[in-house]
Amino acid sequence: MHNKQSYFKILIFTGCLMIFWGGCKSVVKTYQSPNVEIDSLFRGNHLITNDSANIGSLHWKELFRDSLLQALIQEGIDNNLDLKVAYSRIFQAAAYLKQSELSNYPSLDADASIEYSKKISTSGAVSHVHQYSLGVDASWEADIWGKLKSAKKAQMAAVLSSEAAAQAIKTNLVASIARNYYSLMAYDKELSVTLTTVDTWKQTVKVMKDLKTGAKVTEAAVVQSEAELYATQVSVPDLKRNIRETENALCYLLGRDPGKIARDSLSVKEFIPLFKTGVPAEILAGRPDVREAELDFRQAFELTNVARTYFYPSLNITANGGLSSNDLSRFFSTGSLVGGIIGGLTQPIFNKRANKTRLEIAKQDQLQALYNFKQKLLGAGQEVSNALYSYRSATDKIAPRTLQLSSLHKAVDYTQELVRNDFADYSEVLIAMQSLLSAQINQVTDFLQRNEAIVNLYAAMGGGWQ
Repeated sequence: MHNKQSYFKILIFTGCLMIFWGGCKSVVKTYQSPNVEIDSLFRGNHLITNDSANIGSLHWKELFRDSLLQALIQEGIDNNLDLKVAYSRIFQAAAYLKQSELSNYPSLDADASIEYSKKISTSGAVSHVHQYSLGVDASWEADIWGKLKSAKKAQMAAVLSSEAAAQAIKTNLVASIARNYYSLMAYDKELSVTLTTVDTWKQTVKVMKDLKTGAKVTEAAVVQSEAELYATQVSVPDLKRNIRETENALCYLLGRDPGKIARDSLSVKEFIPLFKTGVPAEILAGRPDVREAELDFRQAFELTNVARTYFYPSLNITANGGLSSNDLSRFFSTGSLVGGIIGGLTQPIFNKRANKTRLEIAKQDQLQALYNFKQKLLGAGQEVSNALYSYRSATDKIAPRTLQLSSLHKAVDYTQELVRNDFADYSEVLIAMQSLLSAQINQVTDFLQRNEAIVNLYAAMGGGWQ
């Protein structure tokens, strides 16, 4: 009868606690996305249209149509070590999430023990006592204030953040491979132009020597033309070094040993129209690094909620049951059954400022995450603005550069002919040839700038991870 009354009291107490729990108001706050102004985020909004087709939403194969470049990008995605590390971090975060999803369930432990003791009576008699025990212990923390729920939300944000981080790495990887690929083709073109110019200078030196023999120019003209030949030849080793270093950089991105890179030759390759860039909101939604920063803020927000709950009492219910007997032959009899249940509230009173410190640190972590999110937005605006204007400026230079080269080719031909007929000084030939080489190299730089601007714009709008 006494045992029944005890269990009845425990049940009543537990029921009161549950009623108290149901009447408790959650102390955690509801998450809201940071309120930031994005309409003025991009300089030169006239370059951004309201077209719904955003270049950042394209698959990288739709933008980069060079089959050799596509093969390199795919190899990088398959083998890049930074990307593999990012994927591993996703699995880690997912494992923590699975653990947090079970936090609302009770923990259960089983134990078995044999206790031996020896007793000596006052008369000197010795008795041996064995106590055999087998049971289970269960404990459960009720989520009164939303601590466990907020912790789970924080871990979910961590998983999504790690996924966004991997997407950001993939975006940068695709862009880096494309940039190095175009740089490699540009160096090839510069080397080809330089070697062609070396051959031209050799012909010029021969012509100057013939003209000196005919007393039409002086030895100074011959020496000056030779000096220009040697100056052009000096740039060849540097270009070859640049080619080799760029190949090595590409191999690093691809996760392979340094070696040759298969590539096309630089030409005016057509890309999709860039007027379809999307509106600012679409651009930001497509950037994985911006999503990562917001998810980091979300995680910090939920962890601040968790820190708040430590100021309030926690409800813990512990139960145990099993078998216990000092006679192994009667171990499984009803008389060996034991059990109990305990429910209680624990209110922190003084714990050396641990709870207050925890909350202050969590709030500062949340504030830092907010600043980081805003900084990512500013960086996104800068990158998009720079890429758009860079493409515009590179495109604007194509027409006048073409006209410049046409005029310089004519200037070289005209001055060489005039020198042969004593109507011009040899210095005019040298100046014309120097200008032609410089313009040819600049044309290569213009095409490289335009290609890099497209790559940068694609990455700035969050393209490449799809």
